[in-house]
Amino acid sequence: MRLSILDHGHRRRAKLFLGLTSKQSGVDSPDIVKMLLYRPGFFAQPLLELTADAMRGPSYWTAGEREYLAMTTARLHECPFCAVTHAELTRLAGTGEIDPDDAGSARPELAAVRTFLESVSRDPGAIDAATVAELPRHAVAEALRVNLVWNIVNRLANAFGFVLRDGQLETGTRSLHRFGYRFPGFLLREGDRTDHGDAARNLRHAVLESPATTDENIRAAALTGEELPEPLHSYAAKVRDASHRITDADMAELKGAGYSEDEIFEVTVAAAVGAALRGFDAGNRAAGI
Repeated sequence: MRLSILDHGHRRRAKLFLGLTSKQSGVDSPDIVKMLLYRPGFFAQPLLELTADAMRGPSYWTAGEREYLAMTTARLHECPFCAVTHAELTRLAGTGEIDPDDAGSARPELAAVRTFLESVSRDPGAIDAATVAELPRHAVAEALRVNLVWNIVNRLANAFGFVLRDGQLETGTRSLHRFGYRFPGFLLREGDRTDHGDAARNLRHAVLESPATTDENIRAAALTGEELPEPLHSYAAKVRDASHRITDADMAELKGAGYSEDEIFEVTVAAAVGAALRGFDAGNRAAGI
């Protein structure tokens, strides 16, 4: 379900940017861009830092292969918005080394890490690291960071009802590829910029410590999976475990219980980040990183 704040609640600088880029491209800004530019200090700053490095920084994996891993994660979460986007980005960023429509085209190392990441995303409590035993540890670590990013974004895209509108696939993917997942810095300056030594720790800190509408204890419980008042508890569990099943009725129930759109936004982000970090941490332990 769309939250109106993600369409109309941006700061003036973000509104100007969204309006200008939409006018230049001739299409509305993609939902993912609108979300990331809404209160960027809450979580988008560290997420985008992590994303740019994971998707376009130096890596054992080619840019096309990383897009392919993002696509397979999206398919696992049944997130059509992200699956279609990353299939196209696999073609744009790749040089023919991987066909997004043919799993058999993956080199053995990519197929092995894909299987590992699927177990990380499906059940962090039962990860089989045997498939990556022969891979360099840094290659597995880099793949886990790719997986962390999209395990967050897929859940949010599903929860907030992201859709691709006419023209957005072509213009959006080309822009992402051209700019390497980086946004102009002036759009993201907001809140605490303390570096806690690692992008994943920065992300956790931002969600828990940034100024917010919800109490820190509420966000912490959503992040860790601990008890919350209903209907927040059931909703946060669905974000973590079955985000593709979230419906307008879930959002309506939360609003009917008196929760504002900002509170829903914060709890959704906390639950998505917490679930993804759980898999990320478990994957690193299983792989001996």
